[in-house]
Amino acid sequence: MKKIITLLILSIFILSASAFAITAEEVIQKRDDNEYLQSARVEATMVINNSGRELEKKMISLSEGDKALVEFTNPMDRGTKYLKREDNLWMFFPDAEDVVKLSGHMLERGMMGSDFSYKDMMESQKFTELYKFEIIAEEEYKGRPCYKIEAIKEEGAEVSYYRRVTWIDKERFIGLKEELYAESGKLLKEVIVEETEEIQGRWYPIVTVMENKLREDTSTTFIVDSIQFNPEIPEDTFTLESLQ
Repeated sequence: MKKIITLLILSIFILSASAFAITAEEVIQKRDDNEYLQSARVEATMVINNSGRELEKKMISLSEGDKALVEFTNPMDRGTKYLKREDNLWMFFPDAEDVVKLSGHMLERGMMGSDFSYKDMMESQKFTELYKFEIIAEEEYKGRPCYKIEAIKEEGAEVSYYRRVTWIDKERFIGLKEELYAESGKLLKEVIVEETEEIQGRWYPIVTVMENKLREDTSTTFIVDSIQFNPEIPEDTFTLESLQ
């Protein structure tokens, strides 16, 4: 009888503990609350390292929902612009004074020669709308306790990567490391967040390094120089006319 009672108490304890345990979806929602931008103005620097040769590019980005306008401001690329509207992406070349729509295999290429593809730019939805999640471990990453979460794309979702494995800080709910896989299981890219900052009550990645595992001796560091959440953006910002 005592053994039965003990087992019942243990079962109740386990059920109670699991009832209060955080789910993978809740972790991702908290991460989205930090990192998903409804609208923002960002000034950033992209440092492309290819076989020891560094190339620095600067840009200003305005985004709102599924729309974004990026303009490069460094001397070599000054005036080059990208416009994203829903699933469409256009590029303006100032030298040729020409607007080109990017599609198909062109979206797989590295943006301005970086490790970030044009398709990486295209994803503007919250992760909770694109993937199904599972906590597969709880472990430390660089001294920070993390949830290790596996994400598999939802059926019918348009995403760049079929599977993601992410280390999310258990206290700040920000991604610290991410591995990006093809459906075949091949590791395509690795993302490392080297620096975070609390801005207006939310944790945000300030320095991020992307490595394309299909290329040798290359990486791209993306540095947020300044960011403004929910700025006032003129209505005509995300139009084809704004590219020229």
